[in-house]
Amino acid sequence: MKYRITHTTLFDYSQPVGLCQNEARLQPRDFWRQQCLFSRFEISPDPVDFQEHIDYFGNHVAYFAVQQAHTRLIVTALSEVTIFPQQQTFDLSNRISWEKARSHLQEVPLQTQSQGQQSQNQIQDQSFDTIAARQYILDSPMVIADYELGCYAQPSFLPDRPLVEVVSDLMQRIYNDFTYDPSFTTIATPLSDVLKHRRGVCQDFAHLAIACLRAYGIAARYVSGYVETRPEPGKRRIVGADASHAWFSVYIPGAGWLDFDPTNNTVPLDQHITLAWGRDYADVTPLKGIAFGGGQHRLSVSVDVLRLE
Repeated sequence: MKYRITHTTLFDYSQPVGLCQNEARLQPRDFWRQQCLFSRFEISPDPVDFQEHIDYFGNHVAYFAVQQAHTRLIVTALSEVTIFPQQQTFDLSNRISWEKARSHLQEVPLQTQSQGQQSQNQIQDQSFDTIAARQYILDSPMVIADYELGCYAQPSFLPDRPLVEVVSDLMQRIYNDFTYDPSFTTIATPLSDVLKHRRGVCQDFAHLAIACLRAYGIAARYVSGYVETRPEPGKRRIVGADASHAWFSVYIPGAGWLDFDPTNNTVPLDQHITLAWGRDYADVTPLKGIAFGGGQHRLSVSVDVLRLE
């Protein structure tokens, strides 16, 4: 499955901006179920400096600076991505319990001289994956696992229950218990308010699930991206009416990372396009920066996810 993504961010300022510096994480990742065919930026006014690098989490980052006075900034990221549904081979029947998964994250298998080279290589790979996953157990700036979140998660964490079933149940409960309400939360809304009022958006639901899992010692990370939306039968497709999306991923020892989308109560497959992942939204903010001057500003975002037949 191939998609073309056009993501445009527009800033209108009431007064001229003399200088702005920005970071964008708007280039899709390459990994086992996805390949980015190309990605480029169109920026107006033209930046005097543009650099790209890979961040700590392996995400593509573009830095750019505009030094001429401007009252409007337009940043458009254009990408084409191929999703490989035939590679969706993750074993959803994986039976490792959540208790064993938690213990696995706390213990790294040791190598012995009596083991063969192939066995040692497998242990090294598993040890590396486990160590890398440990950072996603800890609290992060926007996700703090507290007692109330642990209590909400508790009905999903039945004794000896397979971790995949625990997470699937938690995802379904969030989907049923919470109302999607884009007018209720902002980026700064604490999880305690989301839990209390049972309202929020995809970012909130992903953060909520991550906090619930971390409360029980399970590694979970935040994923940003897009999901294809299809028009209702008989209606025309509206260009630019899509939006950024967010979900979460859980580390299953011995198998790897598995994505879950609590907003849609589904395991992401060929309709989800991944941009970046990290501990929470702060690690993967699509576009952020500073502007000197500008007064008040108006922000608008347009996203178009087009399936290429």
